[in-house]
Amino acid sequence: MVLLENKQEIAKEIVKKTGFKHAAIIMDGNRRWAKNKHLPSAVGHKEGVSALKRTIRAADDLGIEYVTVYAFSTENWNRSPEEVNFLMDLLANTLKNELDEMHKNGVVIRFIGDTAALSKNLKKVVDNSVEKTKNNHGVKLQIAFNYGARAEILHAFKNIAAKIEAGEITADNLTEADISAALYTAGIPDPDLLIRTGGEMRVSNYLLWQIAYTEFYITEKYWPEFDKDALCDAIIEFGTRNRRWGGG
Repeated sequence: MVLLENKQEIAKEIVKKTGFKHAAIIMDGNRRWAKNKHLPSAVGHKEGVSALKRTIRAADDLGIEYVTVYAFSTENWNRSPEEVNFLMDLLANTLKNELDEMHKNGVVIRFIGDTAALSKNLKKVVDNSVEKTKNNHGVKLQIAFNYGARAEILHAFKNIAAKIEAGEITADNLTEADISAALYTAGIPDPDLLIRTGGEMRVSNYLLWQIAYTEFYITEKYWPEFDKDALCDAIIEFGTRNRRWGGG
């Protein structure tokens, strides 16, 4: 068995040698983790917040610059009103309770998704967290909230269409870079690795444009179980991949 200290050094070296910058994560399994322990779903979601804190610290230790996490999808509105309200409150309370510590640790918080659809009070908390941390120089944390990749691409194309109508650009000159610049993730490098916890083998409408050449890592661990050791395992596995970028 490889000791965590050794794993960390191996993973850190892989990040450095490969130029690894961005880990995207589908944080899956909070409810299943709670169910297996005969606990309410709310406990699983709260433990998921602890896992996120561990992961941000671990990413910083390993030299990973960007972490993007799938916190609430556009489809999650279909869950029970009680669970949706709980998740909204959980986001607000987490930002209020953890913001000072994250700010102190240099974390830069950014939201991707349609945050305009959130309640006035939650939007205020979200905007405050972004404003307070925008000049920090630590891990750049993107929280995908009320996010869906198809909705993101549609939003981008509407913005591009408006620019074409205004004569700012022409359809003939449109490039992939123009589309990337119109996405919520503008200015953020595409993920090197997509980690999905909970064992599911699907992307769930997440970063569809951005993951064109991203490596995938699926773990059976539920998100509340995820920690530095698990992140190191993912990076070490990434280090064994031969990224050919379609070159054969």
